[in-house]
Amino acid sequence: MTLQTLAPAVPYTSPRPALRPLADAYARLGEVYGYLTVRELGPDEEDPAGDGWVSAAELARGGPGLDAFLAWDDEQVLRDYGQRARPDVVASFGLHRYVWPACLLFTAPWFLLRRVPRIPAGGVAFHRTEGRMTVRATSFACLPDDPAATAPGARVVTDEEALRAEVRAALAEHLGPVLDGFGPSTRRRGRALWGTVTDDVVESLWYVGGLLGEEERAKAELDLLLPGTRATAPYVGTPGFRELAGPAGEALPTRDRATCCFFYTLRPEDTCATCPRTCDADRAAKLLAERGDASA
Repeated sequence: MTLQTLAPAVPYTSPRPALRPLADAYARLGEVYGYLTVRELGPDEEDPAGDGWVSAAELARGGPGLDAFLAWDDEQVLRDYGQRARPDVVASFGLHRYVWPACLLFTAPWFLLRRVPRIPAGGVAFHRTEGRMTVRATSFACLPDDPAATAPGARVVTDEEALRAEVRAALAEHLGPVLDGFGPSTRRRGRALWGTVTDDVVESLWYVGGLLGEEERAKAELDLLLPGTRATAPYVGTPGFRELAGPAGEALPTRDRATCCFFYTLRPEDTCATCPRTCDADRAAKLLAERGDASA
């Protein structure tokens, strides 16, 4: 199936932009990435709870809510790999598995609609086994020519760079408390945790951009979003995109991750193609194998 290539900004078509200004972006995300369904809650809808749901606020508080969340990762590792992972590795897996989709709650509306929501930790609920999230945004930033610029909750910013600053600020506002909750379990702090966020911001939008048929635009947007200057702290470094040459001279896109996911502690010989522990020769071999699998 050929995916439709979207223009840099998609006109908003919802008849109720004041209530759900992000819904079109989340719907498009769900069309191309079937493992994640995001629903923007209306003002009269209740947040889901129980039966597999966890709120980001619970994860931020740590304690029993976080322990229950990480029990899934602990059981998954034992089931799939026949061994227990270190507790800090389990916590790192769980953190990544929340942060990766959570980043898309902000970057997908920015990429597709040029709208950036502000979503506190209490505004997201996550059902990990079913790949569902609900969102309750308090406001959203947009450009002056956005059709929803006069809607309640809209905050108009001057230009694209100001909108990129909104993306960075909104992500930090949401994920900062979540990192505080996970930090003790991961045995990491500060720069290491924000390195994980940086990697997940980049890799989630890079992946979805490819599904949308807009991989190159996604990479260009991410380079502008995360230029690696002091102004973009607490994010760590740049997206790190580069290309390797295959044996026949073919271009193999890759990137340099800011952090390691610790999967090597389970399978030392099976690091990912963007891992800082993987040399370029091994990266090229892995990328060629993935390309072969995709074309099979």
